[in-house]
This record gives sequence, structure tokens and C-alpha cells, in this order.
Amino acid sequence: MKRRPRTAMGAANSDVSTATSSDEAVAPLHPDILEEVFLHLPGHVVVSVCRLVCRQWKDVTDSESLWRERCRREGYHLRDPSKVPSNWMLFYFLCKKRRNLLKNPRGEDNFQGWKILENNGDKWGLEGLRVPHPNAAVQKNFITSYGMCTKEQVINLENEGYSPLFMDEFQPHIRISDWYAPRQDCGSIYMISVQLLNHKKKILHEFKPQLISFPQWNDEQWNQMIHVFKNYGPGVRYVRFVHGGKDTQYWAGWYGIRVTDSCVEVCPALDT
Repeated sequence: MKRRPRTAMGAANSDVSTATSSDEAVAPLHPDILEEVFLHLPGHVVVSVCRLVCRQWKDVTDSESLWRERCRREGYHLRDPSKVPSNWMLFYFLCKKRRNLLKNPRGEDNFQGWKILENNGDKWGLEGLRVPHPNAAVQKNFITSYGMCTKEQVINLENEGYSPLFMDEFQPHIRISDWYAPRQDCGSIYMISVQLLNHKKKILHEFKPQLISFPQWNDEQWNQMIHVFKNYGPGVRYVRFVHGGKDTQYWAGWYGIRVTDSCVEVCPALDT
């Protein structure tokens, strides 16, 4: 039986576009109406489903205005109005998927994801918290010994979805943070070094504050180290994160600095 084409209500004489994936007819809508409909759907649905329906829907999905408006409504504002992304869809999804790029930052999977650089004294260890952390979700920490203990992760930004073009053109802020704490009964030293590297893994910028020392008989509280890389120029392809420390009493066991909940984030949008 011959199938009759469907027509939109109130548009009986209008042309119709045929969906590429089926023989169902899709009545064209004014782009502004279609854009408003798409703004009420999840972004991944718009890209993975709506974009495939017909040419008009694809054109609206790929339009700058759709993703600029979605960013505005969801609070993703440009840090610098002079740095406008060439791809607003990409900008939106990178904002939406902002996350900690470090693997296993709290020791929940032992040392998986970390490369041990120095493992002196009685080596790196893991333990439950001695005092509560400000983030209730944190329940474990790494702990150092009486010899220097350091470990690292190197983040490949392109593998994490941040293309060289985006990094060079937009230069989003790169925010790092790390939580560290001494034991009350033992002095200790904390160190951190974070480097921005080029494609050959040569250092372009580095954050490396002086060693932080704690005396014996301290308050044992958690401290947070924060740094934000800004206006770092083109060429950044990797982030190298290194931290660690040791105790200063040279006691056998694990009495050195404790670290946990480390974080490296790429932040395309203004924090609100």
C-alpha cells in the first residue's frame, strides 16, 4: 500500500524534508523554533540523535547560536571576552565535562595511576584518615616515610579531549590543588611541583613553591595548596604533577607528610 506523506498542522502545502535514516517525512520548522526545542534537550541527545534526522536539524545543531545560548543559560561565561572560541559546541562540552584529570587522587585504588619517583625510608604507604578531611568523601590518604617519597602523574591533554587548537587559541585556566597534613607527634616536610609541558615534554611553565615544614607537636590539620595557571601562551600539551615529602624525625614506619584529594582541572569558563 502506498504511504501518504505526513504534513505539519497548518502547513498542508509546505515542502517537507526527508530524514536520512528513514522514509518518514519531517516537516520543516522555523530555525528559531527548532533551536528552542533543542535547548530543552540534553546536549548529547542533540548531537547524537537530532543532528542525524535531516539537513535542517543538522544545520541548527551545528549553528553557533545554539551553543552560545546553551552556554548562557547554563552559566558557562567567557573569562575573557576577547578570547572567543571558534567552536562553541566544543566549548560547551568541555565546560560540561570539567573534571579532575588525575587518576586515583585519594588512594582508593592503592597506587594505580601514579608513578613512584622516590620511595625511600619504609616507602610510600596508604592509611585511613587520622583526622576528618573537609571533604567527607575522602576516607584515605597516601603517607610518606623517613626518606624522601615522591610520585607523579603526567596528563596528556589531547587524550583528555583538549585539542592543541583549543589549548593554543583559548588558553583555558589550569587549576591545581592538593591537600596535605602532618602527624601531630612528628615533624614533616611537604613538596609539590606542577609543570606545563610542550609536545616534546619540555617545561614551559612551572609552579614549585618552597618546601613546607611542620614542627613536631602540631595541630595535625589538613591544608590545601592551590595554584591557577593563566595566560601561559601556546604550546601546552601535558601537565606534570609531582608531590610528596618525608618526616623529619627519621622514625621507622610512616610518620611523614600525608597527601590526598589532589586535583588538576582545565577550566574553560568563568567560575560562578
